[in-house]
Amino acid sequence: MNKDSPIQASPTLLCIPDISGFTKFMSDTDFDLSSAVIPSLLNKIIYANTIDLRVSEIEGDAIFFYKTGKLPSFKDLIHQCREFYVAFYKELKRLKIAYKDHDQVNKIPAILGLKIVLHYGNEIGTVQIGKNIKLLGEDVIIAHRLLKNDISQDEYLLLSQDLMDQYKDDVIERNFGWGTLKDGDDKYKHIGIVNYSYINLEPLVD
Repeated sequence: MNKDSPIQASPTLLCIPDISGFTKFMSDTDFDLSSAVIPSLLNKIIYANTIDLRVSEIEGDAIFFYKTGKLPSFKDLIHQCREFYVAFYKELKRLKIAYKDHDQVNKIPAILGLKIVLHYGNEIGTVQIGKNIKLLGEDVIIAHRLLKNDISQDEYLLLSQDLMDQYKDDVIERNFGWGTLKDGDDKYKHIGIVNYSYINLEPLVD
């Protein structure tokens, strides 16, 4: 990295699809199975990206996407997250068939799931380190903290209030054929209360 290069800050959409049950799956299954399943699921999520999100980092059990510039429409954003979730579950089913002779195959759909966090920051810095883009700023921390919340479901889409505020009320759809957005909030150390809306994703694969 060039130490003289200034850090560029701009409004940025953050999107984190996170595999739930990752730690349990890694500890309960042998390496041959887990090392094949997790990369396949992460790749399937990346290939389901249709709104030009960029990958900042792959964090073991999560992909840290970001997008600067104009936001997608609210409808397109929800549709993208739905596509992530459906693609993830299609891959789970494929993997169960592909590894049907493995004695731990039933743990693939039994343990693993997906949650998605969306957040928006007005000043998120981007800096290139090697070939990777590193994101900096308090909103990056907030996005990661939102993965730890009091939502009772294991699989959900969470949209921070900071993101919701970027859309006019008349374009925000809260009722979908498969569920309804609910309001929530959590308090985080050094950050305070963060408000958000969320929806259970599980009906999409029922």
